Amino acid sequence: MILKGRVWKFGDNIDTDAIIPARHLNTSDPAQLARHCMEDADPAFITRMKPGDIIVGGENFGCGSSREHAPIAIKAAGISCVVAKSFARIFYRNAFNMGLPIFESRDLADAIAEGARISLDSAQGSITVEGLDRKFSISPIPPFMEQLIADGGLMKHIAGK
Repeated sequence: MILKGRVWKFGDNIDTDAIIPARHLNTSDPAQLARHCMEDADPAFITRMKPGDIIVGGENFGCGSSREHAPIAIKAAGISCVVAKSFARIFYRNAFNMGLPIFESRDLADAIAEGARISLDSAQGSITVEGLDRKFSISPIPPFMEQLIADGGLMKHIAGK
């Protein structure tokens, strides 16, 4: 999988309330959730981001509650993937279950600025940054989880069998 996009940076400990505020959890409709994606972390995010853009975060991205609404909101907003130093374990599992590609990279967030354009190659396990003569490593995704992403998430994966 090769993903290319403009970077939106967020710091450490971005919790699920920052990704999709609890006041918007009266729906599970992806389009409704997308309208409020990252609203409490960056109120203008949803109006400025473009489909295919990439979120880059720090440590413990997706911490907090175990709600599935958070990866649904990110995916429905059109974000192609999330790259972070680390993910909260329940968010990590929910992201794959919802079909949102996520990748861990220890060095990327500290080396780039918001607005940078990156290209992520999951097969090569690397990220290149436009204008930088350096590659960043990403942790490999187990093949079964890659298949979940390709199928659009766990429920679609199961339904296809």
